[in-house]
Amino acid sequence: MTTISLTTDFGNLNGFVGTLKGVIWNIAPGAQIADITHDIPAQDVRQGAIALWRAAPFFPPGSVHIAVVDPGVGTDRRPIGARFGNQFFIAPDNGLLTPMLEDAEAAGESVQIICLDQSRFWLPSICRTFHGRDIFAPCGAHLANGVPLSELGTPVTEIVRKPLPKPEQTEQGFRAHILLADVFGNLTTDLPASWVKDYEKITFTLRGKKIEGLALSYGHKQIGDLVALEDSEGYIEIAVVNGSAKNALSAQIDDVVEVCLNA
Repeated sequence: MTTISLTTDFGNLNGFVGTLKGVIWNIAPGAQIADITHDIPAQDVRQGAIALWRAAPFFPPGSVHIAVVDPGVGTDRRPIGARFGNQFFIAPDNGLLTPMLEDAEAAGESVQIICLDQSRFWLPSICRTFHGRDIFAPCGAHLANGVPLSELGTPVTEIVRKPLPKPEQTEQGFRAHILLADVFGNLTTDLPASWVKDYEKITFTLRGKKIEGLALSYGHKQIGDLVALEDSEGYIEIAVVNGSAKNALSAQIDDVVEVCLNA
């Protein structure tokens, strides 16, 4: 049985997610469906890309990832399907797949991308405002059923790319950026922990607040302490022990974190 993941900004109030699952199971009754998240902020393509990027590597080979964060639905933006290494993706062509594509290219993995333009794999009636139901879900289900990606559409050589921010090197160290705030208010940066964790002395500055050194975990500091540590994905995170760094610092996405290194 093929695993299909869903990543959307639909929320769980209006039944849109259930509709996607109904479409999938009608076409691929044996598919196992996993929800990555449906709580992406509305139309926030970058946050959708990050959520999918962090989760997809942990799925079995051959999994199909359907991602629908689609502010351009109903326009001339293309619906696309892709294979990066051994994982498949179905999504709008709006930058949502950029991190996965960049990782596949950096690793030298094979890449295949098509435009989902074979309407025989769509639902019979297409609504301009719900391509998730009418195009993406059925195409993903057919893919899970064993239809080759190449049959779902026409090959394309390039897609829309919206790269995530990357740290900038400075004379003192790095200028990093806040990529996301999780449900606990922890702030993930774009700085790989491997770049800094071997330094004996290191200082992080965010919104005028300085943090000295790296904590091993939240429990190694006191409740209320502002700390920097390596998160579960290997990036530097700013957190408040048993609290919210986002609230404590009034932090925003793309805020700059100055990193000063002293070996």
